[in-house]
Amino acid sequence: MAASVWKRCVTAAVKVKCLHPSFSARRWLLSAAYTDTKLWESREKDPQNLALLASTMDRTYDKNFPVSSLTISRFVDNISSREEVEQAEYYLYKFRHSPNCWYLRDWTVHDWIQQCLKYKAREKAMYTLKNKVQYGIFPDDFTFNLLIDSYIKDEDFKSACSVVEEVMLQEAFDLPSTQILSLYALSSYLATKPQLAVSEERAVGASLLICGLKQDNTVGLSAQLLGNVLLGKLEMSSGIHAVFKGMPLFWGRGYLGRALAVMETVAAASGDVKLSVDTLDSVNNLLQELSSASDSDSSGEESAGEEDKKEEEVDEDDEAERAKLPQYVHRFKELRSELESQGKVDFASFQALVTSLAQQNLAAAEKPDLEQYEKRVQGWEAEKKQLVMREKETREKVEKEKQERLATRVVAQQA
Repeated sequence: MAASVWKRCVTAAVKVKCLHPSFSARRWLLSAAYTDTKLWESREKDPQNLALLASTMDRTYDKNFPVSSLTISRFVDNISSREEVEQAEYYLYKFRHSPNCWYLRDWTVHDWIQQCLKYKAREKAMYTLKNKVQYGIFPDDFTFNLLIDSYIKDEDFKSACSVVEEVMLQEAFDLPSTQILSLYALSSYLATKPQLAVSEERAVGASLLICGLKQDNTVGLSAQLLGNVLLGKLEMSSGIHAVFKGMPLFWGRGYLGRALAVMETVAAASGDVKLSVDTLDSVNNLLQELSSASDSDSSGEESAGEEDKKEEEVDEDDEAERAKLPQYVHRFKELRSELESQGKVDFASFQALVTSLAQQNLAAAEKPDLEQYEKRVQGWEAEKKQLVMREKETREKVEKEKQERLATRVVAQQA
């Protein structure tokens, strides 16, 4: 069913070179400067023996004492092989389930993703990201970009969308670069016409909607339309509670109505914003699909068992929303005719529009990201030095108290 919704929504393949003679397939992805690890690798090193660190952490945990955030940071920072990545995963888990779990440093999270990319253990980064509650892996925007970009370059758009889903769940679409990469990953994945499971429809729809709200242009509005349509399909078939399951979405029924509201916004806009033709086709196909399903239900073709199950899943308010379907169909036809008459339908595919946006804006979006990243690394290093100094002072204090106790004990024995 999901595949048919997208049958005319996106083209099977978009030749990026046709947009510009010199525009190679990977030209517009994050630049070498953005993905260069020179700045990160140039930090002051603190060489450690991982076997000794692991032994120290094991003994500390055995005594039910907390391991410091500096210790786990040193372990991750000194990874030098794929095997050590797997060891670090274990200790990240242990740290997350320790009394110090709230003190996993941002630079440690960034370092973990960088190490996974460096030692070709990207699936470990993805696993800890998907199980973030168990590992404490909550990356910042810049780190998300590196991971998304690595999957896009390998044309693994499904995995790229899995990362975008995490960005959506953290509501971290603040950087224009993240928005562009995310929209490209989503549009490219949908261009493969995947068979989407219910959970995937919800994740893709929410990602398109929330990310699209950040772009006040044809791409953003088309993304909002697509997102609302996918969520509306889920709402009509499974009820509103299925839509909001684990999603940072506005609690309110009527996602198909919101899709039409996007069309109304474009129709009333005075600028040159448009909607891509394939997004409008997807809405049309979806409404036809839902209308056919509704007709089948009303004709009594559904078995009694299925009817009982559906009544349990969909409450009265959901049924009231379903009853609006004929109105939505009629209003859609009116709005599409209005958009076509105003010349507000863009005949380029959604993927082509996103690709063009990336070509035009991604390079400019990188500059502030890199400047902010440099400042962030400097801040991390300053914070780390303070922690190291505090750790040193604490150890000296403990050693001094220990010596004083020994001295006192010797004096007492002599007395």
